[in-house]
Amino acid sequence: MPRIPVAIALCAICALASAAEPRARDLGVPFEGTAGPLNAITDVAGVSVGQVTLIEDLASGRKVRTGLTAILPRGRDTLDAPVFGAWFALNGNGEMTGTAWLEESGQLEGPVMLTNTHSVGVVRDAVIAERVRAGGADASGYWWSLPVVAETWDGELNDINGFHVHPTHVAQALAEAKGGPVAEGNVGGGTGMVCHEFKCGIGTASRRIKADGGGNHTVGVLVQANYGMRDPLRIAGVPVGQYLREDRIYSSAAPARGETGSIIIVIATDAPLLPHQLKRIARRATMGLARMGSYAGNGSGDIFLAFSTANAGALKGDALSQARFVGLEHLDGLFEATVQATEEAIVNAMVAARDMQGNDGKYAKAIPHAELVKLLKKFGRYRSATK
Repeated sequence: MPRIPVAIALCAICALASAAEPRARDLGVPFEGTAGPLNAITDVAGVSVGQVTLIEDLASGRKVRTGLTAILPRGRDTLDAPVFGAWFALNGNGEMTGTAWLEESGQLEGPVMLTNTHSVGVVRDAVIAERVRAGGADASGYWWSLPVVAETWDGELNDINGFHVHPTHVAQALAEAKGGPVAEGNVGGGTGMVCHEFKCGIGTASRRIKADGGGNHTVGVLVQANYGMRDPLRIAGVPVGQYLREDRIYSSAAPARGETGSIIIVIATDAPLLPHQLKRIARRATMGLARMGSYAGNGSGDIFLAFSTANAGALKGDALSQARFVGLEHLDGLFEATVQATEEAIVNAMVAARDMQGNDGKYAKAIPHAELVKLLKKFGRYRSATK
């Protein structure tokens, strides 16, 4: 794999650049709710994120515009300590591996990996290999693994059939996963992604809510956004797509792009929730997506996953375990936080993204910040920029 050192070097440069990109609130986009200190999924204590970005122009003329993103629910302890989890498919024209066992057991046993459609297999196998390499096998001598790997299609811009994501990239993403700020836009699994016919990619946001029993709960969301048509696009309620109609993804030889994209939404919380409650949380991501103008078209893979970092003691494999959970009548704040953070994470993915040239003369233009601000002001939705 002679090109990997170049790709890794480019990955580091892109991640640094993306970390400094403005976010939606910096442009004055108004959002409801109280964000956490980082306004990121990593506001949920223990959650870490690792990303590898692959951008390269090959001698053949093909373009590498891809990568992967790793979400570790318990950071370094993720390999040995599962979390309660659940998933939901709004429209299932996509892939998320490991969901049969997630549904059956209610446990997420390892990281959540996001990449492009044709790299799901290699990423899945590489996660298992990394677990084996870490040692400490169970009594059988093996680590029985069904990793969760999800995808969206970056074939508009990326040489997707070149299979440029390799096991070394998976190892790198897992090893470098950390808390703190999360790079957004053209990074990781979102490198070559497009949403609402603007350049898009990775985005994140969080919400803090007061728990009825005292203290606070945090909900964090990370999206890999690659869905939607231009005309229905709404940001903060403003019909942006009906005004910003130029600079759609372009190819002189290709017909107009239809609704064939997808979005993966990962929701983390420190609220003590059981798997059936997390299924309800995952469903609420639908409403945040709908605020953006998505109608989950037939060709779309809109797949959501939620997990809780609470109740670590209940997941040690004891013969008899006890778990705490939020009462039925006290879930509404978590539902609302999920909707709010999902909406903002998607807008952050769009705002942080930058123009990208891809294969066969195709390019995707990022949403123009100045024009977005003008529309927010025109419709009375502008709010003085805040962090």
